[in-house]
Amino acid sequence: MNAGKSILLKLIDEIPESQIREVIDFILFLKNKKDNQVFKDLLSASESSIDFWDNDIDDEVWNNV
Repeated sequence: MNAGKSILLKLIDEIPESQIREVIDFILFLKNKKDNQVFKDLLSASESSIDFWDNDIDDEVWNNV
């Protein structure tokens, strides 16, 4: 286990039970923030690949299918 996780676990052991929910909320906030960034990155990548198909030549070909 790395030093950061060891420190975090030690701090968690030391906080009062009444503050555990706040720590959980904060950790979930950080996780969701990371997940949202991954989603935004995937969305951006998919939008850039859609632009590849948005051209007059392909439009004309698909219109005649």
